[in-house]
Amino acid sequence: MSQITETIINSLQAILSIGIQRIPGLLTGIIILFLTRYCSEIFQKITKEVTAKTIKNHSLQILADKGVYVGTWVLGVLFACVVAFPGLSLGDIVATLGVGSIAIGFAFQDIVKNFFAGIILLVEEPFRIGDEIAVSDYQGIIEDISIRTTSIRTYQGEKVLLPNASVFTDAVMVKTAYPNRRTDLGVGVDYNTPLPMAKDLLQQTICDLDGVLAQPAPEIDLVSFGDSSIDFIVRYWTTPKQKEVRRVQTLAIIKIKEVFDAADINIPYPIRTLYYYNQDKYNDYFPNQLPAGDDT
Repeated sequence: MSQITETIINSLQAILSIGIQRIPGLLTGIIILFLTRYCSEIFQKITKEVTAKTIKNHSLQILADKGVYVGTWVLGVLFACVVAFPGLSLGDIVATLGVGSIAIGFAFQDIVKNFFAGIILLVEEPFRIGDEIAVSDYQGIIEDISIRTTSIRTYQGEKVLLPNASVFTDAVMVKTAYPNRRTDLGVGVDYNTPLPMAKDLLQQTICDLDGVLAQPAPEIDLVSFGDSSIDFIVRYWTTPKQKEVRRVQTLAIIKIKEVFDAADINIPYPIRTLYYYNQDKYNDYFPNQLPAGDDT
């Protein structure tokens, strides 16, 4: 029994001795991690200043900034491990990372997928910070593209974080990709309206409207005979921002109504024709059969 106790005591003493010997290395490793955090912030600041002067592409500036930040932390952690554990060589660390990367890849596949999707979005730049997009069920203005998510501010003032992988694989409508954007506005007139006159009025009204671009020129098309109206489509172009599109559309509706009222052109309500008949003299199942005793 005394021999077992002595063995345990010797083992604990050996562990304690090893722990005491490792304390300086562990403390140094911790200090290196703190310095890494400090250096990463400095390098980020320097990178932002340099890229702002040398790179015009904002997305590439973001990519360089995040690449320097991640790279600094990777080097700092590796250096801290080597210092904290002197018997551990850089080759051993790389080998361990190689074996562990498989398990990490399965465990964090969504994070890795979003990471690489974010890099591709920043490099290919299908849209930029400040662009207005529609993706999935969300529409809004892009505020940031990080390593994991794309942040948009909806038109209702809500912040939505979309995984980069979803943005990369789903269909994305970039509403501000081009310098102008078309609006199609439907207008109906009654069947007694002289159509050439109505078309000329619409053409003149929309061309004179503030915010409507001269090129491409507005177009007025007759599209259908409706139930109670003959239908026009007024097609005009504005700058692509959603706020401007809504503003011009409101002005167009107000002005068209004023012009039509002045020209005595009616925008008709939906019309329905109702037929009344005597229910007592009509059988749903036998329409031609009159009730018993009714000779009329």
